[in-house]
Amino acid sequence: MTPPDRSHRPNLQRRSRLAGEAAAAAAEVENALALPADATSAAFFDVDNTVMQGASIFHLARGLYRRKFFTTRDIMGAAWKQAYFRVAGVEDPEHVAEARNSALAFIAGHTVTELEELGEEIFDEAMAHRIWPGSRALAQMHLDQGQRVWLVTAAPIEIASLIARRLGLTGALGTVAEHVEGVYTGRLVGEMLHGPAKAVAVHALAQREGLDLAACSAYSDSANDLPMLSLVGDPCAINPDARLRAHAREHGWRVHDYRTGRKAARVGLIAGSATVGAAVAGSVVRHQVRRHLP
Repeated sequence: MTPPDRSHRPNLQRRSRLAGEAAAAAAEVENALALPADATSAAFFDVDNTVMQGASIFHLARGLYRRKFFTTRDIMGAAWKQAYFRVAGVEDPEHVAEARNSALAFIAGHTVTELEELGEEIFDEAMAHRIWPGSRALAQMHLDQGQRVWLVTAAPIEIASLIARRLGLTGALGTVAEHVEGVYTGRLVGEMLHGPAKAVAVHALAQREGLDLAACSAYSDSANDLPMLSLVGDPCAINPDARLRAHAREHGWRVHDYRTGRKAARVGLIAGSATVGAAVAGSVVRHQVRRHLP
């Protein structure tokens, strides 16, 4: 049997480290001159299925599709990956990479200002009502205790920062998309802010802001975020996948599940995901049917 090729791993690790460092450098810290009541503690929240139902990058991509940024074929591919993510309750690494890299490629040639302005509209129409109230309450609890709260997500930093601002949080760590003179190139700085890259970003931010990670909290739904969760003294699983739930139980971590019931949730999510593709693909399906009619 031919051994697996691991020659790409050092490069992948380097790109993950670069992504984390870039995200930390690009993080927005509001009221930077005002020292918080609890200067050494903070909370870090994953976004997709932790703070928001579904994948933020998918909601962004759908909103951009409606504004003629890309094609029906592109959005249908994203819809399938979103359906898999929501129904299976697990992030497939290949789907994550394909969906998010594709979504970021869609913005190539557009300006940072354009994405930020459209992002405001898309948040109101597609994201605001998908925020989990329980997660929002947890974030507010940390704010009320005088701590700072950052989102940590694979979504573009511009969208991550927008979500954080609209929720009244401190700031965000997100994927940094390369842009030259304010125009996106379609390439990333390093890798997606996903998995180990999130831990790198949080560690870099903690060093910059003088945080004691042992006194910090982190929240996620996915076992992919175990590197980040394991950095802090107070990790918590939110709407966890099976692997994270088992890990949290084994290590005595807090668990919060805001889904109303797995069976009911899955039925609803299947229906919701089907609706996503129906509107944009109806004409394509009808065309295929007509082709096969006698």
